[in-house]
Amino acid sequence: MSSGRRYNDERKLNMKKVIGVVIALAVLAMMIISISKLLEPKKEEELSTSTYYFTAYKNGKWGVISQTGSEIIPFEYTEMIIIPDKTKDVFITLTDVNTETGTYKTKVFNKKGEEQFKDYELVEAIDNYDENQTVWYESSALRVRKDGKYGLINLNGKEILECKYDNIYSIKGISNSLLLISGEKQGLASDVGEIIVPADYKEIRPAGKEYTDGYIVINSEGKYGLIDNNKEIILETVYDDIKPISGNSLYVVKEGDSFKIINQAKETIIDGGFDEVLQISGENIVVKRSLSVGVITTSNVEKIPFEYQDLKDIGNDHFIAKKEDKYGIIDGQNKTVVDFNYIYMKQRKDTDFVEADKTASETDIYNKDMELKLTGIVSEVNTEKGYINIRIGEAQKYYNFKFEEKEEKDIFTTHTLFLVKKDGKYGYQDKDGKQVIDYIYDDAKQQNEYGYAAVKKGNVWGCINKDGNVALEPSANLDNNLVIDFINKWHLAEDLRLNYYEQ
Repeated sequence: MSSGRRYNDERKLNMKKVIGVVIALAVLAMMIISISKLLEPKKEEELSTSTYYFTAYKNGKWGVISQTGSEIIPFEYTEMIIIPDKTKDVFITLTDVNTETGTYKTKVFNKKGEEQFKDYELVEAIDNYDENQTVWYESSALRVRKDGKYGLINLNGKEILECKYDNIYSIKGISNSLLLISGEKQGLASDVGEIIVPADYKEIRPAGKEYTDGYIVINSEGKYGLIDNNKEIILETVYDDIKPISGNSLYVVKEGDSFKIINQAKETIIDGGFDEVLQISGENIVVKRSLSVGVITTSNVEKIPFEYQDLKDIGNDHFIAKKEDKYGIIDGQNKTVVDFNYIYMKQRKDTDFVEADKTASETDIYNKDMELKLTGIVSEVNTEKGYINIRIGEAQKYYNFKFEEKEEKDIFTTHTLFLVKKDGKYGYQDKDGKQVIDYIYDDAKQQNEYGYAAVKKGNVWGCINKDGNVALEPSANLDNNLVIDFINKWHLAEDLRLNYYEQ
């Protein structure tokens, strides 16, 4: 047919070229859209890939700010806003508080102000505190109440522990350890809702300073046992007491009127002969007799005579010792390695060096071989990043745990400004050593993780941002603040236990 002939005579489309043109147009369109988005003004909190949330207080009201200082939640709440996890927009406050009856309600909301988890009568953050009484919250679980019973949800609202308990609260000072109360019985759950110890016991206590040390359990007959954090029964509930001291699979237990040391096979290793066990470290057992402290071995042989006020095994066959109210270091042969010239000594967790305080401010630092490596005013020992920040003379210096000096830019790789001091004044340089801010401040702090640095002129503090621009002219008197820290125009409050910011 003629129509067919006209079709056959036309030039055929080159489909590869057509597809290529379509793809090119699509890429061009995407580039235009991307450029237009880049040119759009951004909210301050969107400039960072992640947003962090902080409780803040202004004009007698509570709100929430981001790590840029931007207002996330308006300042309109009478009761403090609790943020269990600063990376998640889950905010909790109290409402309808009646101080006479002790009753209240709770409200949970997100950054849009939308109320969350409304199926529960109460939703609460689970508070805890550290050795300095600073309050912190379990970041993986919330306590909820439904039909008068308590359970757990995670921060996404998923139920992780059924609401069937009379109460749930933390073991103070121990993370990941939530007591479950059922009538007069106690149990234990982790912060993800896993039952570690069923609610069958009269009382549960921590067996050490970490949840990994396990838990001492007491049954209704008053007998003691030991369960580890993996739910394994280490010692049956047959003892009259168990002390929260263990090591090398040895435990201090009481049967009848006296304490003894047993192994996991329930075999007696040392039967009495001491008033108190202070530490079990490998083959060494630090014990007290009367008012004196010494060291015996697991074979019950005296290793260090009982002539000290205190002893602590710090490894490498060395002991911090206290004698006549002064501290020094001895070895396993009771020879003095570091003279008794110090008012205090300690070995921090996860380090193998010793900090020895000569005065309330000046400290000597010894390595594991008891060689003096540093002397100065210790500002910080950061075990997470592995550095020591110490002032030696007028200089603030950084060292790794091998006592190799490091520059601040080697420690804080994301910082843009670095603190420098000259002739008693402080300024800032960039990572290449170029002076960004002249030596104009009477005091100053290093840049924090959010890009802000506190600066002081006279008796008042202010803040600069990551570019060296003034975020707040020095105007805040913070003489009563133990820690000086800023987020834009907001400074950390005086009461560190509550950990909030204010203007």
